[in-house]
Amino acid sequence: MRGISGGKRWTAALIAGGLIVVALGAGAWAQASGAMAGILKVRLGGDAAETRLVVDLDRSVSGKLIDDGSTGRTVIVSFPRVGLPGETRGGGQGVVRRWTMENKGGAARLQIDLARNAQVARRFLLPPGDGVAHYRYVIDLKAVGPVDPRDARGLGPAQSLPVEQASRRVPTAPIRAERSNGRKIIVIDAGHGGHDPGALGARAHEKDVTLAAAKALKARLEKSGRYTVILTRDSDRYVTLEGRVQIARRADADLFISLHADAGPASTSGASVYTLSEKGEGRVGKVLGKDDWLISASTTGGDRGVGQILLDLTQRSTKNRSAAFAEVLVREISDVTPMLRRSHRDGNLVVLLAPDVPAVLLEMGFITSPADEARLTSAAGRQKLVNSIGDAIDRWFARDMRVASR
Repeated sequence: MRGISGGKRWTAALIAGGLIVVALGAGAWAQASGAMAGILKVRLGGDAAETRLVVDLDRSVSGKLIDDGSTGRTVIVSFPRVGLPGETRGGGQGVVRRWTMENKGGAARLQIDLARNAQVARRFLLPPGDGVAHYRYVIDLKAVGPVDPRDARGLGPAQSLPVEQASRRVPTAPIRAERSNGRKIIVIDAGHGGHDPGALGARAHEKDVTLAAAKALKARLEKSGRYTVILTRDSDRYVTLEGRVQIARRADADLFISLHADAGPASTSGASVYTLSEKGEGRVGKVLGKDDWLISASTTGGDRGVGQILLDLTQRSTKNRSAAFAEVLVREISDVTPMLRRSHRDGNLVVLLAPDVPAVLLEMGFITSPADEARLTSAAGRQKLVNSIGDAIDRWFARDMRVASR
């Protein structure tokens, strides 16, 4: 880890700062309209067989199904006493070709144009909880009959756009993952690389150990079929710390894990997990470019002070989820590897600065410890560790799914 410290959305968290900013802006508009609920964003996930549309709101609502899509390729849901600052629309995914939301007789009316024959399978409201501070109205759509390849043509990746930003183009990312069949997106960061070897052991460089572990973890996760996995690097090359964060943000990642190996006296050994410290939260500007859409959204109307407050709220939610995952991770890996006495730590680490992606940095052990180095350079020892990391990820997202289904 040497050289890192001090330099070192179906989502269940408040992961997109821009979305939260627009959400609260919409909420303020709704309050001014007389205690009406405000819409935060509309997002999609799924495939040509089953698609989920989620409407995020700032308070509890009821939805009235006007058309379930059984008589045509249109689904219409009305939300009484829901305010909307004008008409908004968005693109599609899976069975959804496009969606439109507008004011209609004191209600927000959602029209979903279908790409193929489909019906509403279920609708339900999820209350705030488990790190999610807003309500979610979920509409599950299921295709009727066999999938026609012509209907699936041209359908892009999931849309996750804030209501007031729906017509704006989000900057193209160098890496963009598609949410296929509801898979979670995991970004694994192999620490160091290229001209930066990291810590040095008796027989190995940290950069080689982290890359081998990242590739093994990727294989472990992909084997389950539950995840789309992205590596920040898949070879011996250098990626800037800020660049690693941006890869996770632009992939709309559900989780970011940075793998490292520590250095110290030969007698010191054991793994530890880092999450972002309070001091580190103040450095978020380091990973947000001047043209970043999050900042653009947060400064809508020119009130940068309000935007900063809203950004802080986003960071706080992400930090809480990161800490909760870290506890799960510590419990799982402690069964297969020695741990430092204080195994969950916080640090002012650049790779943990994403304000909208839960993130941890795992020190897999001390490469300067003969015992730890032997474990980390052994294929069998390394596999035990990555399997336990995979188990922690499985457990974490399984818990989120249980909460969401309540």
